[in-house]
Amino acid sequence: MTTGGAPRAGAAGRLPGPALPAALSAGLLAGLLATGCGASGSAGASGTPSPPTSTTSPEELCTRIVAHWSREVLDSTAYGDYQSMGLSNGQYEILRTVVDAARTAKKRQGADAADELIGREAAEGCADRYRSGGPTEGPWQ
Repeated sequence: MTTGGAPRAGAAGRLPGPALPAALSAGLLAGLLATGCGASGSAGASGTPSPPTSTTSPEELCTRIVAHWSREVLDSTAYGDYQSMGLSNGQYEILRTVVDAARTAKKRQGADAADELIGREAAEGCADRYRSGGPTEGPWQ
């Protein structure tokens, strides 16, 4: 039995209430450190965090994701669902074109040539797609 109203150690002495899962606790701590305890000078005049100084352009993001999935499906017989890959319909069309060309290059010139082709063709296809600022025919285009 304890005195002074303080709970004792052990299951019977725990305070009531839900315990946070370890992952959630760690995530909250990381979020607090990133937002509330950041380096001095990172907040604007109003005390709010400044926006990031660099962003990824739509064509860079397109190139990365198309190249990634092109490498993933190169040796597969199926392409998979474009939505589960995080691609738009237009990006998926680029992927299909890139993979078809990479399969041919791999048969003729080997895996290294196919890998180089994927990077080059994904960049060209995405640059063409986003040259005028992005798709304008709806969310799936």
